[in-house]
Amino acid sequence: MVEGDSNKNSSNSYNVESGLQPTNYNQTTNPVDNRSIIQPYGLGTDSKDLGYHINDAYEVDKNDLEKNGGRSAAGGIKAGFEQAIEMCGYGKFHYILLAICGLVSTSEEMDVISMSFILPSAQCDLNLNTETKGWLNSIIFIGMMVGAYFWGSIADSMGRKKVLIVISFMNGFCIVASSFSQTYEWFMLFRFLNGAALGGSGPVIWSYFAEFQPKSKRGSMLSFMAAFWTFGNLFVAGLAWLIIPTGIGFVTPLFTYNSWRIFLMVCSLPSFVVAFLLFYLPESPKFLLSKGKQDKAMAIFRGIFVTNTKKAPELYPVTELDIDEKLMAEIQEARESVKGKYSKMLSGMVDHSKQLFTSPILKFTLVSIIINFTFHIGYYGLMMWFPELFNRFEEYSTDFPGQTAGVCTVTEYVVGKTNHEDAVCSSHIPSAVFMESLISLASALPANLIAILGMDLLGRKFFLIFGTMTAGVCSAAMYFVFNSTQNLIVTAVFSGAISAANAALDCLITEVFPTHLRATGVAISMVAARMGGIIGNIVIATLLDQYCPAPTFIVAVLLMGGGLMCLLLPNTTRKELN
Repeated sequence: MVEGDSNKNSSNSYNVESGLQPTNYNQTTNPVDNRSIIQPYGLGTDSKDLGYHINDAYEVDKNDLEKNGGRSAAGGIKAGFEQAIEMCGYGKFHYILLAICGLVSTSEEMDVISMSFILPSAQCDLNLNTETKGWLNSIIFIGMMVGAYFWGSIADSMGRKKVLIVISFMNGFCIVASSFSQTYEWFMLFRFLNGAALGGSGPVIWSYFAEFQPKSKRGSMLSFMAAFWTFGNLFVAGLAWLIIPTGIGFVTPLFTYNSWRIFLMVCSLPSFVVAFLLFYLPESPKFLLSKGKQDKAMAIFRGIFVTNTKKAPELYPVTELDIDEKLMAEIQEARESVKGKYSKMLSGMVDHSKQLFTSPILKFTLVSIIINFTFHIGYYGLMMWFPELFNRFEEYSTDFPGQTAGVCTVTEYVVGKTNHEDAVCSSHIPSAVFMESLISLASALPANLIAILGMDLLGRKFFLIFGTMTAGVCSAAMYFVFNSTQNLIVTAVFSGAISAANAALDCLITEVFPTHLRATGVAISMVAARMGGIIGNIVIATLLDQYCPAPTFIVAVLLMGGGLMCLLLPNTTRKELN
């Protein structure tokens, strides 16, 4: 994995946040000498704190060290946070960080979008109609709305990494429990708890990842991480295609565990994997600085430097951090906060919320809430229903081969057929539905690639406005679709455009809030996003069956209007974080 140091005595224990930080470390006599970052946890013999084990595979360029007399090549520089992270270099650590944080995003998107593939299969087991399907799609967003604020506030008070580990385990266990649920009510309960866990991973993982990135790379790397959502979509669509149509599992009079439940179980595995992988990452140095833990932040900078360059930590040119006025104010606030662990956490949650709704941050908070709300009505309101729409077109074309019909005609026929008193429930889904879903989701890959390459060149606002405008046009165009091929083309363009816009939105909202409010600010924005997902699913489910033309045009207007709201936010492209 990452290089370590064999110089330390194995009996020492080390601090969780900083990596190699001896518990008997004395600030005045021993400099913090962190030589490894991504190492597994272990228990020290003389401390209750968990710490990092040391990897003996550490390699030091001894010639460089001897030439400089064991001192920094630069003779010691006092640098701000941005300069300190730039001098760590960019390499192995950041790519491992991207892989692990990206997998967190992948598992999150898999859990959200998996419901859209489950609904057609579970309708007989759980006795579902269009209304109850809408609520099943929405319940995870209700949970995410509750969890986003709660976990985001805790992350700003207690740390990003600890929160991410807890919610990853919680997420995995809730998915497993939902796969064993035999009734609609129990399934709803565990999907709600699943959402409560997922609500924390979104705002926290974006804050955590962004705080390791130098400003020159932040836009492209955040866009790269946004691409992992697309990987999650593709992975879950592929798994659904492989597992659900097979009919594997068993059915007894008392207990049923069929293919869609096995599919859910498999979808839980990434959550458990990332929970263990997160143990190998350090706490955010930006967060540690905001809490006044400068020595631990310096230890992490040295560790990143060693991991990226394979040079000795003594060659890291920064010896002192230059704390600007904003960060100093955050440090002072942290020092003056309540001493008790839980009272400090609660007071931090309240105080962070107050600051977000106080000038000058108030404007950013309100605009980000509006953008996220309108954007996610379209993003989840339509995306979650695409497999259902594909299934309805396939059912209509099977019953009326060679005939064409619009989305409203198809919906009216399928709903009427399902509600007929002599109708027999069928959970069979044609393979074409999974193939079309996979194609439409795969169209996001080239869009994400363009966003990665152009985010720091063209800017966040360009991609957000262009993406929402294109997606809005596609939403309106769905009313004029008359066969499954046209439906596939429109949904594919919609998927690509909104994915590029989503990458830009994630960058912009993550960067616009100051460090000590970032996770809470992103969390509140995510609450608005989940509210949009809830309303989008429930309203679209109702309107699609009763007032068919309405939802596509409503979504079009909301996407276009919300995208233009970003013009009220500051330009964060290639700017310092904070």
